[in-house]
Amino acid sequence: MTTAYADKTELREYLTKELPVIMEENPDIQRTIFLISQKRFADKDRTDERFDKMLEELKKDREENNRKWEEQNQRFDQKWEEQNQQFNQKWEETNKRLDDLIRQSDERFAKFDERFEAMLQELRDNRNRHESSIGALGSRWGIAAESSFRNALKGILENRFDVRVMNVTEYDNEGFVFGQPDQVELDIIIRNGEIIICEIKSSMSRSDVYTFHRKVQFYEKQHDCKATATMVISPMIDRYAQAVAEKLSIEVYSYSEDVRL
Repeated sequence: MTTAYADKTELREYLTKELPVIMEENPDIQRTIFLISQKRFADKDRTDERFDKMLEELKKDREENNRKWEEQNQRFDQKWEEQNQQFNQKWEETNKRLDDLIRQSDERFAKFDERFEAMLQELRDNRNRHESSIGALGSRWGIAAESSFRNALKGILENRFDVRVMNVTEYDNEGFVFGQPDQVELDIIIRNGEIIICEIKSSMSRSDVYTFHRKVQFYEKQHDCKATATMVISPMIDRYAQAVAEKLSIEVYSYSEDVRL
């Protein structure tokens, strides 16, 4: 076995070394070897042909893939366009419905505002009518209340204290009190020679306090005397009137029971 292997090895080495020379010297051997190798190995033309064929197949495959990819893209673009159109259509329809709802709501609110404004105006008119009616009634009641209040005060003071209460009306020819000649009405409390001048009203404003002060000055001038005290008795006295009364040293009472003599 070893000898055979060595012989084959020696033979292979020999052929490798001598075969090119033999082929070069003997054309028949060269042709025989070429024919044998041609059966087993493709020549250059056939190799190129097979390579070109393979390239052509690859090219066709690539073109086919590109065509399929393009078709897929076209289908995708078409589907996207259809869905986009559907979405835009639905969006426009939704916006239209929303605009209609907003318009209807605005119309309803506008009608509600009109009705509400009409109700408010009616309430204002009713309030104005009621205030006018109450004002007129209050004016009539105030006159009667002042008379009742004055009579009540007269009874309370005369019963509780040793005093005399008089309602005095004198005529102001020079118009000192009101700016023109007119009657001047005063409530006078007399106690042990003291003169206390009062103003009894259902309500007192700042101008009423100033008017009362001029009445006191008119009375003192007419009778050449000096009032011992001056006071205002009223259940409703404006805070500005309170400040004026304090400045003019006029005592202020809200209830006749609070009067101190």
